Amino acid sequence: MYVCSCFGITEQQVREHAETGACTPRQIAGACKAGTDCGSCVRKIQALLGRGACARREALDPVVLTGRGQAATAAAPVPAAAEAA
Repeated sequence: MYVCSCFGITEQQVREHAETGACTPRQIAGACKAGTDCGSCVRKIQALLGRGACARREALDPVVLTGRGQAATAAAPVPAAAEAA
């Protein structure tokens, strides 16, 4: 099924680009131009990518790495040099 009718990009092509590392609609657009003309397919691309669809995204996601998200940065200890300044 076509996702982007402007450039003739299919769901399968979006999935293939995701498998090779395109984890965001912007990265998909860079790979095949989908979403760069009228933009009506961007939400469908987002849905196809979904949370966890890209292994690389999971590896880079701080929530997945720490399990705490924003709290991990707030609770980080302050280096001694920063305390002295």
